[in-house]
Amino acid sequence: MQIYPAVDILGGKAVRLLQGDYNKSTVFNDDPVEAARKFVKCGASNLHIVDLDGARYGRSYVIDIIEDIKSEFDVFLQTGGGVRTAEDIARRVEAGADRIIIGTAAVKNPDLVAAAVKEYGDKIAVGIDAKDGKVAISGWKEVSDITAVELALRMKEIGVKTIIYTDISKDGMMSGPNIESTEALIRETGLDIIASGGVSALRDIERVNNINAYGVIIGKALYNGSLDLKRVIDLFKG
Repeated sequence: MQIYPAVDILGGKAVRLLQGDYNKSTVFNDDPVEAARKFVKCGASNLHIVDLDGARYGRSYVIDIIEDIKSEFDVFLQTGGGVRTAEDIARRVEAGADRIIIGTAAVKNPDLVAAAVKEYGDKIAVGIDAKDGKVAISGWKEVSDITAVELALRMKEIGVKTIIYTDISKDGMMSGPNIESTEALIRETGLDIIASGGVSALRDIERVNNINAYGVIIGKALYNGSLDLKRVIDLFKG
């Protein structure tokens, strides 16, 4: 299973939000590149970079940070947040990102996803953030009428192979991921599903591993010391 330490960036700093609430943010590192450096020193070969400002305002604020990370570290970097146009995708690819995560646009502009998959192939993934089973968009400020499974199946039809799935109610809560919904998504779509939200202990990662998830994203638990990244990688990295 792939392990993805998360660096969520807001105002140029590495932060964590509580259930996606921009008014409930905690700064864990003033320098996102330093946050990435600490993860790489622990053995991380993957990083999950989220542009929270981008998700909120619809344009990227992290291109320079992606370039700095990729120039210093030989890691697989996936990034999302504010990816709304073909230009957004191209800029992140040019900055060195290995996988671009499209979220809101997958609901509002699926043709963009189809065109991106045609041009970039497996570099394109879709982020599905759900609240009560429905897909949330625009930095989690809106909830659509489509279910997570429905959206994933639509994306599969146009060639998407990887989904990053987050249950908003779990995000930042340290209460464990939504295993049931994640397992249903894996079972009903057959896609590579990366689980996100609520991971706080080794047992959470073990449960994600047991449902054959492709990967898991870990955020707050690494910053507050609840989980030791080196140990996680030693135990679970596939």
